[in-house]
Amino acid sequence: MVNSPSRQPGSAFDAASGSPPATRLEVKDLQTWFYTRRGVVKAVDGVSFSLEPGETLGLVGESGSGKSITCLSILRLVPEPAGRIVGGEVWLGGADLLQLSRHEMEQVRGRQVSMVLQDPMTSLNPVFNVEKQVGEGSRYHLGLQGTGLKDRVQQLLRWVRIPAPEVRANDYPHQMSGGMRQRIVGAIALSSEPSVLIADEPTTSLDVTIQAQYLRLLKDLQEEHRFSMIFVTHDFGIVARVCDRVAVMYAGKIVELAPTQELFSAPKHPYAQALIQSLPDPDLEVEWLTTIPGQPPVLYDLPAGCPFAPRCTQAMDICREEYPPTFETGLEVGDGGEKAASHTAACWLYGEAGS
Repeated sequence: MVNSPSRQPGSAFDAASGSPPATRLEVKDLQTWFYTRRGVVKAVDGVSFSLEPGETLGLVGESGSGKSITCLSILRLVPEPAGRIVGGEVWLGGADLLQLSRHEMEQVRGRQVSMVLQDPMTSLNPVFNVEKQVGEGSRYHLGLQGTGLKDRVQQLLRWVRIPAPEVRANDYPHQMSGGMRQRIVGAIALSSEPSVLIADEPTTSLDVTIQAQYLRLLKDLQEEHRFSMIFVTHDFGIVARVCDRVAVMYAGKIVELAPTQELFSAPKHPYAQALIQSLPDPDLEVEWLTTIPGQPPVLYDLPAGCPFAPRCTQAMDICREEYPPTFETGLEVGDGGEKAASHTAACWLYGEAGS
């Protein structure tokens, strides 16, 4: 990493006591590549988005589209040496996280940005009890110990609706149900009251009833503690329930970014349109569901143009020759009259070639 920027008041790596202030996360042209024997896998290739305080941004797309690697890149947890963040910026609280030293990044991870992983059994250590695992963040970032740390752990367990926290704190992961283990992982992520929470498919291992309870709990906690959230999922039902905006990813890039309602009512990119059309409609009787033909591209051998072009029914010649820029398809006007893109799509259909 290059030299760290000068510290600023309220910077992401300040370890001051108390809750961190609400901060805006901004990711600019993030690039994370994996160097393999077969070639360079561009897992994340020029991803840009912002996350406002208190907002929930959904990341959706097929497996291998770059959702999880984007999240791991923000936390600088990309598996090395094969994986490398080769470009871009991640701004939070006045600091570019990609320019911080390892020690400074340790102050950010858990304190300012936390992550909930999809499988609690691989996230929790089977040889340590709940109290030790939930209390680690508060001990490291907030300096708590002894009775104060024990009280903090019980408070965190109450936050995530764990019954009898003074008893459950002494239990081990195998003594809890899947839903309770996922809540414990959530308590760990919230232990230092971060300003940004990344939830990477946290409901995958839960049944439908527990899933609904967990989502309700996450939204209640977000409202109470005012953190922002990046929610990675394949489930559009969850997207509709919890997300304010949605970023659709394909082959390491964001191909569409829109408010949730707009994405469902008027998707712009052909890939996003195909995803929405593939959703079953309970009010319609159909023999076959709509599918997207073909397969996602191999990331170490991407085509010259748009990687979705071979599967796209609206592809033009330029789509196969050149990757499109991001076009504004909807504008949002602020109180002061300023304009900002509220709906964007990386597709030639919205440029001169498609007009």
